[in-house]
Amino acid sequence: MKQSHPKTANSPASPRVAVVGGGIAGSAAALKLAELGVQVSLFEAGPSLVNGPPACHLHAGGNLYREISDQQCLKLLEQSIHTLRVFPHALNRRPTVIAVPNNDPGDPNALLPRLQKLQAHYAELVALHPNNQQLGPVEDYYRLYSREDLQALAELAIPDTPQSLDDWMIPVAKQLDLAAFKFPFVQVQEYGLSLLRIAATVSLATQRLAQCQVLTNTKVTHIEQVGGSSPRWRVDYQSEQGEQSIEVDYLINACGYRSGRLDDMAKLTRHRMVEFKAAYLAKWPSQQGRWPELVVHGQRGTPNGMAQLTPYPDGIFQLHGMTDTITLFKGGLVKSSDNSAQPELSPLLSRKLTQGWRPEEIAERTSEAVKHMARYLPSFSDACVAGRPLFGAQQIPGDDPSLRAASVSFDKAHYARTEIVKFSSALHAAEQIIDNIRQQGLLLGKPEGSAMTELRCTQGLSYQQVLDLAEQLAEQRNYPLALAR
Repeated sequence: MKQSHPKTANSPASPRVAVVGGGIAGSAAALKLAELGVQVSLFEAGPSLVNGPPACHLHAGGNLYREISDQQCLKLLEQSIHTLRVFPHALNRRPTVIAVPNNDPGDPNALLPRLQKLQAHYAELVALHPNNQQLGPVEDYYRLYSREDLQALAELAIPDTPQSLDDWMIPVAKQLDLAAFKFPFVQVQEYGLSLLRIAATVSLATQRLAQCQVLTNTKVTHIEQVGGSSPRWRVDYQSEQGEQSIEVDYLINACGYRSGRLDDMAKLTRHRMVEFKAAYLAKWPSQQGRWPELVVHGQRGTPNGMAQLTPYPDGIFQLHGMTDTITLFKGGLVKSSDNSAQPELSPLLSRKLTQGWRPEEIAERTSEAVKHMARYLPSFSDACVAGRPLFGAQQIPGDDPSLRAASVSFDKAHYARTEIVKFSSALHAAEQIIDNIRQQGLLLGKPEGSAMTELRCTQGLSYQQVLDLAEQLAEQRNYPLALAR
């Protein structure tokens, strides 16, 4: 645990800020503020930072979600590019293949207008700054494959290491049941993310910032606004050193699905939802070649819900199936009430969050996920359990469960909530909070650079440093090392 540091002489007007919650949203805010010379105390109840719901996919355009607006998709594209600029070592560079099966009422050609908008916006961002070219050449952002294209690719040998966009499609063309699909298929440059390498990057970056005090294994027990004309917040907390408290000028609620508890402490009302979801790890013995991510569109909550296959090294795959027997759970989406800003999950799901899963639950749901994918990829039927599920509760502000590009809300004096739904929104949320702190007169100076500036504290890290710590975190969290690699 770090100790706090005195304010530096070159930042006389720096406020003191408390960030409650050390997930990606809270960590991103703490890093950005500390780089500006702000004294930050980052509170995390768990043993390490960024240990939240599963994040495996960089939504660089939101192409997994047909139901969200084009505006949300464009925002997700921008936020994903910014994420890659700040966390360069977290990337798993491989494309995503989007397919629409015959059992779905959708038309794959309906995806094209949005893809064209996204490609045009990507071109604008690259023209604005060359560092925004994080998703490969603009002309390769997406590519369409007809049935004839895939049948021709199926005749080729699977390369050990894909060198071209077509190379990534060869194992798909060979092993997918093409008769089960409509055409064209879409290959899009939405890459993979390693949650563990992001967690490692954040942890290493905080160690480089004297202004950032990290308090893990620390539970905030009470918050209260104090003072008159210039209100401050008192934060009481319980750590390994016992009960303590600090006073800060500004408080950031980054508690994720537990955000309502802090709102309740602050006597603030807020409408929000919480959704419990899980993804599953399977080892595929008959895997051939390196795979892209595969997304089979479907209607959420039905037996034909979306199927998602995310590749990792060593034959490990992460599986989502948007049905009530796989990723979704009956009663898994809950709302806040008039009496509390904190939505309450059922005892069964709360037990999973606090005590973990029973072996038979892991086996049953992973088996369902394997069967769901094997309907389209028959050889996947021999996949077996490779580890405990990646799971968590996701907050959704307001009352629209399809919301994906959320960020920040403000309440009372000097109180902000980061309310991100997708990982890549964290940096944008942090910038909105910094703007608010400036507007409150608590931080002098003007914004530096563009909205997509890098973080200096993450840029000097080597890939090997990040990987070594990510593998340690995988062991500590009881996950296969492949998830770090």
